[in-house]
Amino acid sequence: MATAYFVSDVHLGDMQSPRARSFVQFLKDLGTTKPITHLFLLGDIFDLWIGDHQYFKDKFQEAIVEIRRLLQQGVQVHYFEGNHDLYLTQFWQTQLGATVYPGPALFLLDGLSVRVEHGDQMDPEDRGYLFLRWFLRTRCMRFISKVLPGPLVAKIGEQASHASRKYTTHTKTIDKDRALSVIRQHAKKVIQEKPFSVIVTGHVHISDDYQFEFQNNTVRSINLGSWMDHPFILKIENGTVAVENMNLEYS
Repeated sequence: MATAYFVSDVHLGDMQSPRARSFVQFLKDLGTTKPITHLFLLGDIFDLWIGDHQYFKDKFQEAIVEIRRLLQQGVQVHYFEGNHDLYLTQFWQTQLGATVYPGPALFLLDGLSVRVEHGDQMDPEDRGYLFLRWFLRTRCMRFISKVLPGPLVAKIGEQASHASRKYTTHTKTIDKDRALSVIRQHAKKVIQEKPFSVIVTGHVHISDDYQFEFQNNTVRSINLGSWMDHPFILKIENGTVAVENMNLEYS
């Protein structure tokens, strides 16, 4: 039987911030007070993580320690690259043991078919961002990210991260109705490719829990929003799907 937790868009930066402390505590609870078999990280867990630089491993050591503990306990950790965390394979998969995904993936949890993705490809009309997403993942950019010193990568990346966060938070959510329409239409589109019971996304900083019918079955589309606004997690246990409000108070 599976007990899976899904988390998206935590945007960890300052590890002493209330948000970061809350996230680390959440990780500490997993596998101790909260049983778990699967942990799904849907991208933008960090406000910036690029490649295998020691800079990022040092900065986010507390979170890494807890995720390593879960892996050692046999928990399956699935990490989906976002637009703030790139080139994760070498460290997160090869060294740590998580499974890294550059795009969507389908999972079967106690007979429940679940599609998981970061969500930054949901809007086909957002050609500017889709081009940027492609450009950041070219061989040239991958090479540059490897050869530059970690602090320099961080300095450049932090500027890009700030711009990306501002764009995601304001531009993509300025029209809530349109944002919700994008999330929901995406679910209805991709289910035609390979049916699922639940789709879980992030990226767009609006939480949404929506149901629709497909081939006489009720399908659930869940967008987890952002911990920058209000932290939600998704829990799937024994085939039951529940969105949980973390009830955290940020100062």
